[in-house]
Amino acid sequence: MDTPIFNYGELPEFKKFTPENISKEFPIVLEKITEDFKKIEKNLSNYLIQNDLNWDKVINPLNEVNEILRWSWGVISHLNAVNNSESLRNIYSKFLPEIISLSNKFGQSKIIYKALVKLKETNNFDQVKNRILDKEILDMQHKGISLPKNDQEEFNNISEKLGKLSTDFSNNVLDATNKWFLILSKKSEVDGLPERVLELMAISAHSHLNKNEEVDIKNGPWKLSLDIPTYTSFMTYATDRNLREKLYKAFVGRASQGEKNNSQIIEEILSLRTKQANLLGYKSWAELSLSTKMAKEIKNVENLLEELREPAYQTAKIELETLNNFSKANGFPKSQNIEPWDISFWSELLRKEKFNLDQESLRPWFPLNDVLKGLFKLSEKLFEIKVVETTDEAPIWNDDVLFFNILDKADNKIASFYLDPYSRPKSKRGGAWMDECLNKNNITLPVAYLVCNQTPPSKDKPSLMSFEEVQTLFHEFGHGLQHMLTTVNLPQAAGINNVEWDAVELPSQFMENWCFHKNTLLNIAKHYKTGEKLSDENFEKLVNNRTFNCGMATLRQLHFAITDLRLHSSIDQNKGKTADEIRREIAKQTTVIEPIQEDQFLCCFSHIFAGGYSAGYYSYKWAEVLSADAFSMFEEADLENSEDLNLIGKKFKDTILSLGGSLPPLDIFKLFRGREPQTDSLIRHLGLAGAT
Repeated sequence: MDTPIFNYGELPEFKKFTPENISKEFPIVLEKITEDFKKIEKNLSNYLIQNDLNWDKVINPLNEVNEILRWSWGVISHLNAVNNSESLRNIYSKFLPEIISLSNKFGQSKIIYKALVKLKETNNFDQVKNRILDKEILDMQHKGISLPKNDQEEFNNISEKLGKLSTDFSNNVLDATNKWFLILSKKSEVDGLPERVLELMAISAHSHLNKNEEVDIKNGPWKLSLDIPTYTSFMTYATDRNLREKLYKAFVGRASQGEKNNSQIIEEILSLRTKQANLLGYKSWAELSLSTKMAKEIKNVENLLEELREPAYQTAKIELETLNNFSKANGFPKSQNIEPWDISFWSELLRKEKFNLDQESLRPWFPLNDVLKGLFKLSEKLFEIKVVETTDEAPIWNDDVLFFNILDKADNKIASFYLDPYSRPKSKRGGAWMDECLNKNNITLPVAYLVCNQTPPSKDKPSLMSFEEVQTLFHEFGHGLQHMLTTVNLPQAAGINNVEWDAVELPSQFMENWCFHKNTLLNIAKHYKTGEKLSDENFEKLVNNRTFNCGMATLRQLHFAITDLRLHSSIDQNKGKTADEIRREIAKQTTVIEPIQEDQFLCCFSHIFAGGYSAGYYSYKWAEVLSADAFSMFEEADLENSEDLNLIGKKFKDTILSLGGSLPPLDIFKLFRGREPQTDSLIRHLGLAGAT
């Protein structure tokens, strides 16, 4: 008999997770979980009667059954995101309602709820255990434990509908992104594009057209598509304005037409979320969402966003005027205004003139291997760890994937992680993320998935990263560090577990700051052919570039965050308006070029409609305040003083990275920083100080 593929607590044998094997074996896993759950309820019933409750009897069995479900469904979800296929997608959709139903069953068990409440009332636990219990009890209340039977049934139906709608939303975005393309055959259509991009597009066209002859980079054909590396490069470098317009309109209009239209799904999701929040006694989904977050109240979020919006808006207006003047002085028709598809193109030309910085020409200094070495060297210095590649040791889902172990200073293995670095538009969703493969407990070491979508290697070149891709890698590694360097032994609060959503970006954004630290960057950046180091002059250009068009960039994030919050909170104000109309109202204060008619960005805003960021997109900025303020402690000490760096790095590791969700994030921040967070460092880092 074949060995089962669902071996909870181990690294998954990804290649064995075929749609056939999942279909055959996952129902057995679900059956076992259901049986275990019944046993737990039976045991807890007896303990309640006998008044014999303790932590090990209540929490440990619950954690084990939850972990089996998280691990098993986690592998399927992970493969659905990085190795998507029609058959896997169908299986994911088929089992999703059962997962939601099971989750509701756990969350609505009266026996478990009674046991948790009784356990808290009758014991004098420490702060960590009390925090875990409070979270478990609140989670159950948010799953409808206290609702009357009819309301509970409605709540469960809504949960299932929301699960299906989110999956449909995500699939529509992926399909719409993959469906649109143009085959270009004239050289004038690809004028201005760097060779690297032409190569990517030529290979893509070659494979699309099933051609037999050699790929011809110089003469084409080239395939223009909506995957991020191609889209951003074309918008930045292509001189053909008509094609840029066509590409831009296709990108911002994804999943907004035909049978893959997400507009109606958005309205349904918003309506169902409001209903669900109301059933639980909250005025809005945002109020429900914030009840478990560091910000606590809507007005606190609004205050922060407004504190950043005003200086960002003033700065962005000046930036747009500068761009307008520059473009007209360089051949843009004087009678026309700059449109959204002109911003990246003219910004790049202005950047070249202002800083003499050609970002594309710096890629050869950032081959993936050297970037990884530099990142690991920095982590070794700050956090007393070693990172060692051991890809041969681990099962992987694609030949691009790398595997690493993390060792402590005594060379003991304390964690591991997967890195899936490259874009694969056909089978891998866009964006970058960190997820848990294994959680830390008394037996298991933590293992993380780090997923990026950067430029893949080509025939004769390694993956040459843009500086933005370097920052993204540092960002995801920061998330990974919090998962992997945890010292909390209770799995419910280890790593990123139990960390409030709006604080979870702190370590990731903190790590990005090191990309602008001279020693760190110059240790990383070596030309892949000559080994020549990046010059001091180019480093200064990158630092100056950090705040280039910072007003527009910040405003863009605030536009997303304010739209998300308003869609999920101002119910009375929103009545009778579509989500798109609400977004366009907000755009008057959060954009300096109003969205064009074709711009249906919400239809591909997966973060809030298919990810975990609903009424939480503000978290990026909230956590950026924390991360900028944390990094300023290193700046105040002296970034060039190794001894100081080691001391503060150790303190950062022992508080923010180690303590995970064991204490409230504000308490952990104060343990590190010695005071409450302040916004000045972020406003300075963003280059908005002049506008305040």
